[in-house]
Amino acid sequence: MGSIMGKKQQPRRKHIPQRTCVICREKKDKRNLTRIVKTLDDGIQIDPTGKMNGRGAYLCDNVECWQKAASTDRLAQALRTAISQIDRERIEAAMPH
Repeated sequence: MGSIMGKKQQPRRKHIPQRTCVICREKKDKRNLTRIVKTLDDGIQIDPTGKMNGRGAYLCDNVECWQKAASTDRLAQALRTAISQIDRERIEAAMPH
């Protein structure tokens, strides 16, 4: 006889992936963060799908985190690359309002 005899089986909860913002270090649902990717061909890109190839880092929707990502080297450290001025402008253009 099975060990679950007499017990009601609870519906299984769906796993929700968690990621950490590289600036404020808060853990949030992956879908609530924006992925920034270092690609071989195109440099730093914003990845709205979360599936682009390359090394990725996540930013929350806090404007201050985006400003720090564009102005400091924390995002560069997370992506293990140097961030050019063009890449910084791309990050500022994608900043949530």
